[in-house]
Amino acid sequence: MDVKITPRRLSGVVTPPPSKSLAHRYVIAAALAAGTSVIKNVSFSEDVEATLRCMETLGARWEAAEDGLRIAGIGGQRRPFGGNLPRFDCGESGSTLRFLIPLALTVDQGGIFTGRGRLMERPQQPYFDLFDQRGISHTQEDGVLTVRGSLSPGEYRLRGDVSSQFFTGLLLALPLLEGPSVVISTTKLESASYTAMTMGVLERCGVRVRWSPALNGFGVEPGIYSPFEETVEADWSQAAFWYAAIALGSNLRLRGLKGQSPQGDAAVVTHSKKLSLTGEVKIDLSDCPDLLPPLAVMAAVRRGTTHFTHAARLRLKESDRLETVSRMLKAIGGAVTEEEDGLTVYGVSTLPGGTVDGANDHRIVMAAAVAATRCQGPVTIRGAEAVKKSYPHFWRDYENLGGAVHVL
Repeated sequence: MDVKITPRRLSGVVTPPPSKSLAHRYVIAAALAAGTSVIKNVSFSEDVEATLRCMETLGARWEAAEDGLRIAGIGGQRRPFGGNLPRFDCGESGSTLRFLIPLALTVDQGGIFTGRGRLMERPQQPYFDLFDQRGISHTQEDGVLTVRGSLSPGEYRLRGDVSSQFFTGLLLALPLLEGPSVVISTTKLESASYTAMTMGVLERCGVRVRWSPALNGFGVEPGIYSPFEETVEADWSQAAFWYAAIALGSNLRLRGLKGQSPQGDAAVVTHSKKLSLTGEVKIDLSDCPDLLPPLAVMAAVRRGTTHFTHAARLRLKESDRLETVSRMLKAIGGAVTEEEDGLTVYGVSTLPGGTVDGANDHRIVMAAAVAATRCQGPVTIRGAEAVKKSYPHFWRDYENLGGAVHVL
C-alpha cells in the first residue's frame, strides 16, 4: 500500500498502543506458567501474533478475551522427545525468534525456525558460540534455522553489545532447568533497560533472577512460573512518533503512558527536551536504538547539528536503519550524513517533501508520516502497510488527529 500525505499539523488526544516489548514477555511468561493467566490491553500486532503462534506450537493455549488474552500455560514441562522437532514461524519478529530459541531447547530439545523479510539474516552468533561450547547442533540454510539439543544449568558467557534479546531469551529459559545458572556479559551490556524489563516480568511470576554488578551478569535460580493477571502499559517507542509530531508543531496530548516505566524508550522525553535547544547536540542511542527514526525527524528541522552515536546495531533491524533513516530524510529535503555507527543530522529551515521508500520497516514509515506534517509539499510513502508489524491502527490514529492521507 502506498499513501500520499498532504502536509497538515495534527491536533487532538492520542493513546499509543500497548507495549510490544512487554506483551512479548508477558505472553511467554504466561505460556510457561502452571495455570491460566490473564493479560489485558494487548495489541494484536504482527509481532505479538508471531509470539502467540509460537507459544501455541510450544504447547500453550490461548484465547482472546473481552479486553485481552487468557493463556493456559504448560507449567514449564519438558515434552518427551519424539524425534521430530517442532516448527516455529516467527514472522518478522526478532524478539520472538531470539526469545524462542533457548525455550525450544529447554522444552522440546530444539526446533526449526522460519521467518520473513530480513529476520533470518539477523545475527544469532552469540547463541551459536554458546551452542558450540555445549554440543548443541545448529544449521541454517535457505532461511531455515534448525537447533537440536538441550540446555543445562551452568555458566553462560556472551557479548552484551549485539542485542539484549539474547540475554532475555536465556533468562526466560534457564529457570526451567533443575539447577542454578549464571549469565555473564563479556562486554558492556547495551539496552540494559530491556533486560531489566525481563527481570520485572520474571519477578511478577515468582521467578528469581538477580543482577550482579561484580559479575556483570545475572544469577538465575530454578523455579516455577506462577500464573498472573496483568495489564500491558502503553508503548513508549510508539509514543515517540507523537512526541516527534509535537516537536514539529502539532498540538497533541498523549494518554496512557506510565511515567515510571521499565521501558528504555521513555528516554524520548529527555532526548526531545535536548533537541528543543539550539546548537550542537549529541545523543547516545546505546540503550534506546529504536528511537532513532523519530528523534532524527525532530533533529531534521531544529536549529543546530545533532550527532546520533552508538547505533551500529540498527543496521541489523527490519532494514539497515542508519541507511534508511538517512535516505528517508534526504528524500524529503533533509540534510544528513551516515556514519559507521550513527548519523549526523543538520537542521534545515524547511522540508520540501517528496517520495519515501518505507523499506518494509514500520518505524521508517511512521517517521516519514510524522515528518510530512512539517513539509511544504506532499509526501508519498511506499509500503505504508509496514506499520502493521507494531502499530496496526497507526493510520487510523493519524487521520483521527487530522492527518490527510490518500491511499494510492
